[in-house]
Amino acid sequence: MSRLDDYKEVAPKGSIDFLKRLADKIEGKGILHINSTKLGGGVAEILRSLVPLLEDVGLKARWEVISGNEEFFSATKGFHNALQGQEQRISPGMLRTYQEVNRGNAQSLSFDSDFVIIHDPQPAALIDYRSSKSKWIWRCHIDISRPQWKVWNFLRQFVVKYDAAIFSLPRFAQRLPIPQFLIYPSIDPLSDKNRDLSAAEQEEILSRLNISTDKPILLQVSRFDRFKDPLGVIQAYRLVKRHHDVQLVLAGGGATDDPEGEVVLSEVREAARDDPDIRILLLPPDAHMEINALQRAATIVLQKSLREGFGLTVAEAMWKGKPVIGGFVGGITVQLVYGVTGFTVNSVEGAAFRIHYLLDNSEIMAKMGEDAREYVRRNFLITRHLGDYLALMNFFGN
Repeated sequence: MSRLDDYKEVAPKGSIDFLKRLADKIEGKGILHINSTKLGGGVAEILRSLVPLLEDVGLKARWEVISGNEEFFSATKGFHNALQGQEQRISPGMLRTYQEVNRGNAQSLSFDSDFVIIHDPQPAALIDYRSSKSKWIWRCHIDISRPQWKVWNFLRQFVVKYDAAIFSLPRFAQRLPIPQFLIYPSIDPLSDKNRDLSAAEQEEILSRLNISTDKPILLQVSRFDRFKDPLGVIQAYRLVKRHHDVQLVLAGGGATDDPEGEVVLSEVREAARDDPDIRILLLPPDAHMEINALQRAATIVLQKSLREGFGLTVAEAMWKGKPVIGGFVGGITVQLVYGVTGFTVNSVEGAAFRIHYLLDNSEIMAKMGEDAREYVRRNFLITRHLGDYLALMNFFGN
């Protein structure tokens, strides 16, 4: 498990000493994070690194995960899609299930902490069982700027009871009568998913996954989710394939709170059928070294999302010096400086065009990868994320 001093070699100069001074002002305070899954998805990955670092700088940090049945997670998946603008049928029974599961979790969880950070819609209703002495903050990782209003109005009744809300981008937010803060998500450069790999480690992993590097690799790493547009990625690959002998790797898995993934995976397998240069890898939630090796082996990384919260797979690939082509949505637009760290696109044809361009210009591709890594160092590492939380706690605690 990494400690704060371990990041001195990768974080911007002077930032570690600054974080220690910031933490001194709130030493001994308690902070509790609550979300809906320990495995799968960016939130769980962030908390796995962030909570130990909060402890390392002198805070009493805890991470709890709510439990729920299949009906609950089907309902909250519907909430997730509806809040991001996709029309969903949310029945009164689903709303009741949501509240009942939150009530049950409230009875088994201890909220004894100075700060309680509730992540995303799934546990938002826990606010009704708050401890009066705590500061409760709702951390929203998705884009709720154009929601299905029935669902947002239902969720809003809980959100307005919080002391503050955190969003990943200003345009993700809704008008609320509580303070709102901006905190970008982050990656951990020392985690198994992002640390340096030796040539032997990478070769062993790629061999085990049966991935050849004889042809340029186009890679997308994401859950099998329609908002990630894996079918659009396959279409872009086929346009590129007319002119370049490339291969496509779609690597991902599911999260325990996403019951829709199996359906999308079946659609992707059908679309890729009979093409030996398309590899679909269904990876377990803890396949961090495998993803690391795939990103390092890739020639170009894609994240062709149609909707996106932040899309940390973009920062992961950039940290490994890879140019990224991503959808012009959500946090991808913050990570990709157009023509400098990658390209944003709005269509299958646009993605194919930019893949062509990079394959035909290897020097530009290499320089873009170098600039991408440095951009992540300055903006999207876990050390910066830690500083944002420490600053927020100082704001409320002094």
